[in-house]
Amino acid sequence: MRIAICDDDLREQEQFDEALHGWDPTRCAEKFLNGSSLLDAAKTAPYFDIAFLDIYLPGENGIDIAKDLQKISPETGVAFITTSKDYAVDAFSLHALHYLVKPVKTEDVVETFRRLTEFRSKQRKKISFSVGAERYTVFMDQICLLENNNHAVNVSLSDGRRLKIWTSFSELEQKLDGSFLKINRGIVVNMDYIVKMGTDTCTLLDGTRFPIAVRQSTAIRASYDNYVFDRLSRQKGYKESK
Repeated sequence: MRIAICDDDLREQEQFDEALHGWDPTRCAEKFLNGSSLLDAAKTAPYFDIAFLDIYLPGENGIDIAKDLQKISPETGVAFITTSKDYAVDAFSLHALHYLVKPVKTEDVVETFRRLTEFRSKQRKKISFSVGAERYTVFMDQICLLENNNHAVNVSLSDGRRLKIWTSFSELEQKLDGSFLKINRGIVVNMDYIVKMGTDTCTLLDGTRFPIAVRQSTAIRASYDNYVFDRLSRQKGYKESK
């Protein structure tokens, strides 16, 4: 297993090592003081199984490093370590495994690797499409939003990328799973990225707001409420089974 720790504080790296060895003395982490060196190493196969990233680095932001890392290796699990919870929402919008507050303890490491195992056990659905001469394959749960644009579709991804796909909106919509909801003509959102479903607008994690189709507003809100209820029920059932 290939493990990375990116933290500019050598003492914090040592504390992470102690926590890691408390879980498994045979495990060793590759250590990096900055994001650029981590990303360079990430390009060498085999890819990292997991990377622990400090959010506050000199001249860098761990969230941005994670976005670049996911472009190199989408299947690398990411966990954030920091002294603050200021970026927690951004971290989980990237499907981070965990958000650890320093100092990292062995139980934090154990929980993170448990989540990594769970993460890998799930079959993450992928979707492929062409953008010009390039072919893209992304995880479906990375898609935040689809917007119809005449004969093309604008696809917004969780890492900040916006792709213009030359295909019909209905054709792309048919490839999506049940986590997506059509809230208006030509607008489909991933319900995992909704932070507020109002009576006439829908607000996503990044703060953007979209109008809800007036005539279907009741049905749209009901679909979202049912999705959230089912998701919370699954989470509760998992916790109770532990």
